[in-house]
Amino acid sequence: MALWGGRFESDPDPLFKQFNDSLPYDWRLVQQDISGSIAWAHGLEKAGVLSDTETHQLVSALNEIATLADNDPKAVADAGDEDIHSWVERQLIERLGDVGKKLHTGRSRNDQVATDLRLWVRQELTERQREILDAQESLLTLADKYKKVVFPGYTHLQRAQPILFSHWCLAYYEMLERDRLRFADADRRVAVCPLGCGALAGTAFDIDREAIAHELHFDGPAANSIDAVSDRDFLVETLAASALCGLHLSRLAEDLVFYASSEAGFVQLDDTTTTGSSMMPQKKNPDALELIRGKSGRLLGSLVSMCVTLKGLPTAYNKDLQEDKQSIFDSMDTLSMCLRVVRMVLDRLVVCEELAKKAAQGGYTNATDLADYLVDQKVPFREAHEQVGLIVNEAIKQNKNIEDLPTEVIKEIAPAIGDDYRDKLTIDASLNRRNAIGGTSPIQVAAAMQTAANNLATNRNQLSAAAVRIRQARIDDIDGICQLVDYWAKAGENLPRSRDDILEGIQDFAVAVDGQMIVGCGSLYVYTHLLAEIRSIGVATSHHGGGVGSKLVEHFMRRATRLHIPRVFVLTRKPKFFGRLGFCQQEMDVLPEKVYKDCVNCPKIDCCDEIPMVYETKV
Repeated sequence: MALWGGRFESDPDPLFKQFNDSLPYDWRLVQQDISGSIAWAHGLEKAGVLSDTETHQLVSALNEIATLADNDPKAVADAGDEDIHSWVERQLIERLGDVGKKLHTGRSRNDQVATDLRLWVRQELTERQREILDAQESLLTLADKYKKVVFPGYTHLQRAQPILFSHWCLAYYEMLERDRLRFADADRRVAVCPLGCGALAGTAFDIDREAIAHELHFDGPAANSIDAVSDRDFLVETLAASALCGLHLSRLAEDLVFYASSEAGFVQLDDTTTTGSSMMPQKKNPDALELIRGKSGRLLGSLVSMCVTLKGLPTAYNKDLQEDKQSIFDSMDTLSMCLRVVRMVLDRLVVCEELAKKAAQGGYTNATDLADYLVDQKVPFREAHEQVGLIVNEAIKQNKNIEDLPTEVIKEIAPAIGDDYRDKLTIDASLNRRNAIGGTSPIQVAAAMQTAANNLATNRNQLSAAAVRIRQARIDDIDGICQLVDYWAKAGENLPRSRDDILEGIQDFAVAVDGQMIVGCGSLYVYTHLLAEIRSIGVATSHHGGGVGSKLVEHFMRRATRLHIPRVFVLTRKPKFFGRLGFCQQEMDVLPEKVYKDCVNCPKIDCCDEIPMVYETKV
């Protein structure tokens, strides 16, 4: 279905239609388009454009369409509509007729797609952070498994100084931590809502853009309508962060490719992450790592492609911006795969401890330690450096290690050498000496590993809390809702509710979702036009302490405000929690609707330990 046909006397040429249509790839925005449409319906209702009944019909139909798209995404991609917005609107009109035609009042595909993209990118930024945390966890696990293993450190691909293998692991942990922080920081600038900006000049209807932004979990509305519909800075920033993360993964892959080679032999890659040769039976190729290395170029290419698309555009929306989606879609898919594969490689990696230690002892890697020893003997570093260079040259001529040269030969070159110098040239002495913060000494590495582990746990908790989204419940959420309601009813925190009761009142429910998992639920039950109750609040134990309960309650407070219900109450054993959200303690006799409808049938009517608390909405 075309959304623009009235002005035109003929249909698009089939070749141009194929060139112009974006549904074959922007179908991936279907859930975001539906979420934005639900929020827009609420905005139109509040502005007086839609009635309560029409809004209810639209939201119900949009939830049905969301389930349809979930169950058969390929059917959406192959539907033949111009874009995802056209597909959703066609589905609405097929279900609702003229009511479906009202939804696009006051909005444009320009602010619609900008909103969809931001919603999608925010979701992907969260997922990439989660995958980075997984890769960091694998690095820490590997570091702990081989925490005492000595490894050759390299500069210029030449053996430089001995390090702990765990120190090498932590180096990539730090790189990935910066990548994670870049994704988290990028989200701050993605979290701006363009919906309500129209084609470029803003909407002509009295839309509460603040309310729409909050319903979609943005920090607030975009400040300028022209900028809002054409801004793709957030894509450039996301692509740049992705390219840099890919660069770090490529460097890690390159290290391991070399370490696994027959020339080095310090690590062994698992058979499940390698391939063989079609001609040479003996080969075991590090294809997983080489592909990670190769795909980093693809990530960089997506960034360059986006920048080139944007650099010459005039203000407001231009169709060139349709090209933004394939770059960001491909980049997110590619980086996700790389992060998941690198974790697989790390989890199955074996370090060849003896070969690694032997390499760490060779190549005169203790030369710097001898120079440092001379500095301790009051020799200026530049002189010490010169003398040790001569000693290394002599050792090379004699085909010996430094410590194997005769003492008199060494003292002839460096007169300040004492009889204890060999003690300073051992691997253990070399490692222990590097005990400054960030060094490779066992003490410093152990402390760094503990700090990293603590940070990893904290970051996971924070990400889980930030990732949770609240949305209206759907029929296919029923199992997750029932599980939460049953769990907390058995724990004595909520009243039990049957599956049929929950199904009958599904429109009253909202769910908190983390990815595809339901981690919280609750309902807003309307008694009269003056009073509603928040009830059946339940949060999965895995997400306690992350603010999920607060998000649910605030969602229902906003919903009551949108419905113009002046008072919302709860019965609770946690008055401090609701007090922080603006509820005030009251006596039960101020809630006769609750008493006469529910309390008279409650088995705890004579021993109720719940406290009534009331919130006055701003209507």
